Amino acid sequence: MKIMTKKEVKEVFHNLDVQTKRINKKKNRLVNWQWIVIVFLLSFILSFVFSFGSEILIKQATLIISILITLFFIFLGLIFDIIGVAVTSSEESIFHSMSSRKVKGAKLAVKLKKNADKVSSFCCDVIGDICGVISGAAGVTISALLVSKYHFNLLFVSLVVTAFISSLTIGGKAIGKNIAINKSNIILYEFAKFISIFYKV
Repeated sequence: MKIMTKKEVKEVFHNLDVQTKRINKKKNRLVNWQWIVIVFLLSFILSFVFSFGSEILIKQATLIISILITLFFIFLGLIFDIIGVAVTSSEESIFHSMSSRKVKGAKLAVKLKKNADKVSSFCCDVIGDICGVISGAAGVTISALLVSKYHFNLLFVSLVVTAFISSLTIGGKAIGKNIAINKSNIILYEFAKFISIFYKV
C-alpha cells in the first residue's frame, strides 16, 4: 500500500475544497426562499399554538397529567421523525405502480416522495424540534411540581427529569429511525392514505 506524501495529501484536500465550493455555488442558486419563509412562519405559528396550549394545560394539571402531556409531545415528535425518515428512505417507483392501479393514497405518496426534502424538513425539524422544546419546558414544570409536593432537591430533580426526557427522546428516535428505514414504503403509504382523507390530489 502506497503512503501518500504531504504534497499529495495537500492536493487531495485542495481538490475536495474546490469541488465543495462548486457544489455549494450550485446549491445557493437553487435555494428556495419561498419554502424557507413558509417553514419559518409554520414554525412560529405551531410553536406558539403548541406552547400556549401546553402551558395552559400543564399549569392547571396535576403531576400525572403533566407527565402524560410531556409523554404525548415526546411521542408526537417521534412519530413525525419516523415519517420524515421514511419519506426520504422510500422507493418512488412502487407508488407509481400503485397509483396507476388507482390505489387510494398512492398518488399523494408519489407527491410526498417528490418533495421528500420539504416533507422531511417539516416532520423532523419543524414538528420534531417544537415537540422537543415543549417537552423540555414541560419537564421544568414537572420538576417544580415534584419539589413542591415531595420537597425534593430542585437541582437533583431537574437533572433527573431532563435526563429522563432526553433518554426517551434520543432512544426513541434511534429505534424510530431503524423502523422508518426498514418499513419506509409501508409508513409512507399509511401516512399518505391518512392524509388523503383530508387532502385530495
